[in-house]
Amino acid sequence: MREEIQNASTLVLKIGSSLLLRQTDGGSQGLNVDWLAAMASDIAQARAKGQKIILVTSGALALGCAKLGVQRQDLNLAQSQAASATGQIELVRGWQSALDAQALQSAQVLLTAEDTEQRRRYLNARQTLTALLDMGVIPVINENDTLATQELRYGDNDRLAARVAAMVSADCLVLFSDIDGLYTANPQETEGGEFLDVVEEITPEISAMAGGSGSQHGSGGMVTKLQAGEIAQSAGCHMVLASGRALSPLTALAQGARSTLFRAHANPLTARKNWIASTLHPAGTVHLDAGAVRALAAGNSLLPVGISRLEGNFERGDCLSIIAPDGQEIARGLSAYARLEAGFLVGKDSKAIAALPEFSDYNLERTEMVHRDDMVLMTSPNGGTK
Repeated sequence: MREEIQNASTLVLKIGSSLLLRQTDGGSQGLNVDWLAAMASDIAQARAKGQKIILVTSGALALGCAKLGVQRQDLNLAQSQAASATGQIELVRGWQSALDAQALQSAQVLLTAEDTEQRRRYLNARQTLTALLDMGVIPVINENDTLATQELRYGDNDRLAARVAAMVSADCLVLFSDIDGLYTANPQETEGGEFLDVVEEITPEISAMAGGSGSQHGSGGMVTKLQAGEIAQSAGCHMVLASGRALSPLTALAQGARSTLFRAHANPLTARKNWIASTLHPAGTVHLDAGAVRALAAGNSLLPVGISRLEGNFERGDCLSIIAPDGQEIARGLSAYARLEAGFLVGKDSKAIAALPEFSDYNLERTEMVHRDDMVLMTSPNGGTK
């Protein structure tokens, strides 16, 4: 197995529709329970090594179409959403049954594009997924086809999986599909296509190698897989494209099955902090006292007790500029609170916050204004950047 998979602390596995469906001469007839059971066994082995696992699974629409006896290409958007809602029940039930057999807890999470692109929703989804992983639960994620509109839908789960991997700062994303990697030309259509073992950067030449969707059940193709690779690489997450046709695809990779590695450009934490520092425009300003400046320099989160005043009208998840007493910007980070809530917190410690009626329903085990994982220091204590 590639060391990028073997050494990953958090591993996101994307499962294509064609892998989940039991094939017969008459077409797809429901879930391939044998494949699900073998995949669940692979996941159990990864969990036994201490790896955190997230599943991003396709298949709801295809299962719904089979159950309702309709053809996908004949459906309009509303009908496709209805079919997905029908198939989603069977899809989640299948995963739950397979994971239960391995004594693994699972949870259903439905996301739309907005959940990964709007910062407030992004922060909520990130915290939920992190809490599930910390509790040893395996999130089973699918796109929320029932609520998404044509303009908002990803249309495939490859890019959704990459967004999820970036959201949770995963180390590696594995896309399991019906092809074992990237070729210079589609091997199903052209002879002599060269297999690429490692892709360091997705150049225009690499993008030109992509074709259309290779399966009647999936809505993605090599184009969306390369787009997922770009998202993952820029987020500091390795991506591996591999065939999932084997009953135990992770075991098959460990035994030397071929795959293409899209190598990350940085580690996930560095990539996330670069995004905060250089991409996001601050929506508000936080002024600190000297004690808070020392706490941040020591690697701690920003607590309300060290805040002297706030500026701006920001929402939860917005980027904040963090200012030292001398007026210098020393950090940027994502706010855990909206401006209205934050106003009650300024200068207060955890006990004082817990006593406020406005926060009686909050879980105050974490009262950070900005968590250290959501913050980047612009200068070090001696004045250099870090």
